[in-house]
Amino acid sequence: MKRASVSLTALLALTVLAPSEASACDVALLLTVDVSGSIDRGEYRLQTQGIADALDDPEVADALLLGQVALAVVQWSGTGRQTLSIPWRRMLNPGEVSGFAQRARELPRAYTGSDTAVGEAIAFSAAQFSAVPDCRRKVIDISGDGPQNAGQPLRYGQAAAVAAGVEINAIAIEDIGRANPITEFYRRFVISRNGFVMTARGLADYPRAIRAKILREVAKPLG
Repeated sequence: MKRASVSLTALLALTVLAPSEASACDVALLLTVDVSGSIDRGEYRLQTQGIADALDDPEVADALLLGQVALAVVQWSGTGRQTLSIPWRRMLNPGEVSGFAQRARELPRAYTGSDTAVGEAIAFSAAQFSAVPDCRRKVIDISGDGPQNAGQPLRYGQAAAVAAGVEINAIAIEDIGRANPITEFYRRFVISRNGFVMTARGLADYPRAIRAKILREVAKPLG
């Protein structure tokens, strides 16, 4: 009888712990997609397809599930042109990951023919994390192919995000065969103190870069 009582106690303990464990979120990762005027239709599709292909990668999917990562997608361009295109979803099972990838693959473009307001994109993105307060880390993953040329001063958006405890990383999409002006712009003015910049050599290199970037942001070290 005593053994049965112990077993029942253990079962009740597991029942109590299960919801807490299921709700543990290691990272809230906000993927931002540049849809400014310098991005044509094919280049837009390379970005969304790159996100989808990265999430379909088994190594990336495993890392997302292990950390019960929350994902969302923002599209951004000029002044006042930012939108939450895919709301936050928790990656709790393979179906969630594949479903999110499919939504990214089919995502319609939000804006066309506008300027590049990086500071406003960061400020808008930072405000989205209020919906995922339980995630241990909050990360903005911003990509773009040009420096800021519109909107509020970039330093205001960057400072507000950092003050709220949000990390900022970037993918700089460079023209093939040229130097690294966009990489340097993101490194000097956009990323947070411990953030990093991943360089894509042209938009065709974006799928490789986004896969490597997501793995670096969400993979947990072993051992």
